Amino acid sequence: MKVLIIGGVAAGTKVAAKLKREDQAAEVLILTKSQDISYAGCGLPYYVGDVIHERSQLIVNTPESFAKLTGAEVQTGIEVTALNREEKKVTARNVKTGEAAEYSYDKLVIATGASPIAPPIEGKDLKNIFFMRTPQDAEDLRKAVEAGKIKRAVIAGGGFIGLEVAENLMSRGIRTTVIDMAPHIMPGFDPEMAEYVEDYLADNGIIAMTNTRLEGVEGTESVEKVKTSRRAIKADALIMSLGIRANTAFLEGTGLEMAPNRTILVDGHLRTNDPDIYALGDCAMVTNRMTGKRAWSPMGSSANIEGRIAAQNLAGAELSYPGVLGTGVVKLPGLNAGRTGLNEEASRAEGHDVITVTTVVDDKAHYYPGAGSFIVKMIADKTTGEFLGIQVLGKGAVDKMVDIGVVALSMKATVYQLRDLDFAYAPPFSTAIHPFDHTINVLINKMEGKLDSFTPAEFQEGKAAGYTILDAGMAPAIQGAEFINPAEVEGELPGHDKEEKLLLVCTKGKRAYLLQNRLKYYGYTNTKVLEGGTTFNGTELSTEE
Repeated sequence: MKVLIIGGVAAGTKVAAKLKREDQAAEVLILTKSQDISYAGCGLPYYVGDVIHERSQLIVNTPESFAKLTGAEVQTGIEVTALNREEKKVTARNVKTGEAAEYSYDKLVIATGASPIAPPIEGKDLKNIFFMRTPQDAEDLRKAVEAGKIKRAVIAGGGFIGLEVAENLMSRGIRTTVIDMAPHIMPGFDPEMAEYVEDYLADNGIIAMTNTRLEGVEGTESVEKVKTSRRAIKADALIMSLGIRANTAFLEGTGLEMAPNRTILVDGHLRTNDPDIYALGDCAMVTNRMTGKRAWSPMGSSANIEGRIAAQNLAGAELSYPGVLGTGVVKLPGLNAGRTGLNEEASRAEGHDVITVTTVVDDKAHYYPGAGSFIVKMIADKTTGEFLGIQVLGKGAVDKMVDIGVVALSMKATVYQLRDLDFAYAPPFSTAIHPFDHTINVLINKMEGKLDSFTPAEFQEGKAAGYTILDAGMAPAIQGAEFINPAEVEGELPGHDKEEKLLLVCTKGKRAYLLQNRLKYYGYTNTKVLEGGTTFNGTELSTEE
């Protein structure tokens, strides 16, 4: 069997390596336009920040070492320009010499990846405009930084890569602004969670300008100003992180089925509508594991999983790829953020009876050095109890919380099945009741009516209008609010009618819930807890319309 693989980064090399392990007799050839293969694209921002010191650390394998290790042949600097499905051949050219050649196949794997979007803006040819897709991109930006040519930078795009570049530039003393044309950075997070991160970044020296479109660049030879729909920003560099576009132009007219964004449609076995052609990685459109609908997940993690499955299918198996969940995690300055599953908007769009809860929970025993908090938003279906998604912010291991969510979603678990799980506990690692389970408990309390609350989003929408704020914190913290210590409430609250609308607020939410529990016992019928407390919502609270 002659297997031809187009593309040699994550998906392509994974197919080749796994296929040769499954079938040593398979004749496997990788063609790649780049001179590098098997590089760690997700590590590029950290090379810019000198967290990863040597460029060689980003290269998992050289073409020579990969070929020797796996038995697959690798040809670099070869760009495939056309596909002939009838003759089972591709046409390619040598990027250095321009020489054309044809390659035949029995099975073809398209893993051509994607390229960064480069809009045709004014000044696009000035120096110090960078991308972040290849090791050379990272090398170019790092050299400019270390040469002292960049003091101020603008990053166009508030996705994970753009934010990681921002963090690493800031760590090197560069004033950094992120612009994004969307209402919020961090796609996939609900608006109030993204807004919290935007405020946090501003407090830590990174300005995120949302609803802001990139319009051009000004300068004599290199970047001096970045023009946006709001104003011009002084800058020495512009880093483009506006998204990516699948490298599939060479497939025009081949009859392979494509999505509107020009990614290749595949079935559960990662086959195209041509049974002898597979597609995977950033150039392929897969499905969402929860909804069964088409989903694009240009992530190194999914590319590797897809590569492994495709290789086994090429070797004779009939494995299905269950799909993606929208899982992601990002490191920010002093704050990590992660998510998986459906967010609140997507859950409603899928017809769920959506209920959410936002908690602030300890990430490990509070007395242990380095302990912090997680801000957790958990989403479920109130009618069925189905667990739908989770979003987590915190300085600690948010990935652990997200990964528990991944398992729960993959097993189609309900919140009741996730309650009281025997998670690992020791003070350096977690709390006695794990923060995931803690949030599950709060969510179930809310579902069962034991907790009456406003989410931060509902509070922002003005649903607490007309409520009187009571401060239930450890110490008074909300200006103008009456302070109530829950431990001292042993009957009616002087000056408050039992039908009065009372909004109970503390630092995290726990003490407010304790106060609500007592007030309900004493006959108060209109109390609400503000989820996330002042940690998430701030201390300058108002319920005025």
